[in-house]
Amino acid sequence: MRTNWIASLILTLGLCACGGTSEAPKDEKPEKEKSTSSGNPLTAPVDYIGAVGKAKKVSEKRVNLANIQNAIKQFQAVEGRYPKTLKELVTEGYFPRAPRPPRGMRYVYDPKTGQVGVR
Repeated sequence: MRTNWIASLILTLGLCACGGTSEAPKDEKPEKEKSTSSGNPLTAPVDYIGAVGKAKKVSEKRVNLANIQNAIKQFQAVEGRYPKTLKELVTEGYFPRAPRPPRGMRYVYDPKTGQVGVR
């Protein structure tokens, strides 16, 4: 009975060990993920707060750009041209006040194409 138990243990270990390797092939380099976390559990709260701040900035940028682009399209439909500046959207009543870009960024507007971006 004891030999059956040992034989099945060896067989199980052999099958588990032959499952393959989790290493990347030597000729291929694994892609490095862009991560702001240090992987240290002690800094996890700080890493989390930094990620939340970055996500807030990105979402504000996307929402503001979508709103501005929508106002530009409405202006173009009514006036038949693109606004000369983003301030013209405020003076014509498409915005109560100019939307502020995320901190450390600014809006870049091309009146020829009607495209707006953030830098």
